[in-house]
Amino acid sequence: MRVTTRVVLLLAIVASLFSFGKFAHCEKTVWAGPDQYIHACYSDLPALYSTRSFGKGEWAFNGDELATEYPALQGAIMWATAKVSPEGPVAYFNFGAILIALLFIGSALIFYRMKPELAIVYALAPTGILALYINWDLWAIVTMLLSIYWFDRKKELASAAILGISIATKFFPIVLLLPVAIIYIRRREIKQGITYIALSLATFIAINIPFALTTPTGWWRFYKLNLHREADWGSIWYALSVFGVNLSNINYLAILTLLIGVLVVAIYSLQTKAILTLAQSSVFIFIVLMTVSKVYSPQYILWLTPLVLLAITNKRDLSWFWFWQSAEIIYHIAIWQHLATLTGATFGLPVKAYAAITIFRILAALALAIALARRHRSGGLLEAARWPELPL
Repeated sequence: MRVTTRVVLLLAIVASLFSFGKFAHCEKTVWAGPDQYIHACYSDLPALYSTRSFGKGEWAFNGDELATEYPALQGAIMWATAKVSPEGPVAYFNFGAILIALLFIGSALIFYRMKPELAIVYALAPTGILALYINWDLWAIVTMLLSIYWFDRKKELASAAILGISIATKFFPIVLLLPVAIIYIRRREIKQGITYIALSLATFIAINIPFALTTPTGWWRFYKLNLHREADWGSIWYALSVFGVNLSNINYLAILTLLIGVLVVAIYSLQTKAILTLAQSSVFIFIVLMTVSKVYSPQYILWLTPLVLLAITNKRDLSWFWFWQSAEIIYHIAIWQHLATLTGATFGLPVKAYAAITIFRILAALALAIALARRHRSGGLLEAARWPELPL
């Protein structure tokens, strides 16, 4: 199949519709449990609309427990969407899903500009279809991809500014600053690197200042919850606790292991034979972050899928990609079927089986990272000769 813009656009639309069909089942019960878990159609959009201040017509960061637990721009998006959509959780979900679908289609077109030979794989990735409407992540993923796209094309000021916007939307993309710094160090462009990082952080701070000054408690809630939350669903820490490995001071341990992982990635990125692209180096730091974080939400796969595909440099690496995708599909089923047992379902997945699948998912991600790292380390940065003939 000849990959064109129209083909990618059509397939992204089809994937969006398939995903919507999966989530639309829950409209019948207005996302009541355990039905929403049994049918794997849970979404944060109607859940938070019904329980947070923005769903009541108030500013997203008003109140203490009613304030949204998201960064500044994401909270503003949630509030603005509620203002212009019809009332009610079902209408809010449908309106928000339209916007998310448009963002996904946009991300597929950006990906096509970056790596056309794998654009079909990105548009039809099964994990994307499974997770597309769980949360608002696509709002930040699109800006992250734009930042990487512009960085690769030497539009570095634009890249830095939109990266700051992405960080203010979901905060995850802040980890891109490490590979950015390493790339500039290896290019011996220290001044340009300082300018890039300073502009990104300045954009992030400028966006956050009005929120911090006007509704400081609500604005800080996101950071407070993430600093003090205990081991949660999908994390290695929760899985270990299920098997009797109860570690104390999880907050400090998670930070320590993250710093160790960041150090390993930094050392590796500084000594590869060729300077890795921003996407190639970013995938490692994202996998480290999601391996040691205190929670792993099913929609996180939406961040990793484009980065992994952008990092692939050889057709043989696609086998690792599909192995990892399979592990994520199994996990996607496991988390919802386990939650079904906790909400009154007569069947589901026991906690130890869920914990075992969690560990399997983590090991699959680490195996993928090692496979990609070995390819880069061995100098395998040359593109495969005939990408368009990939078995999709």
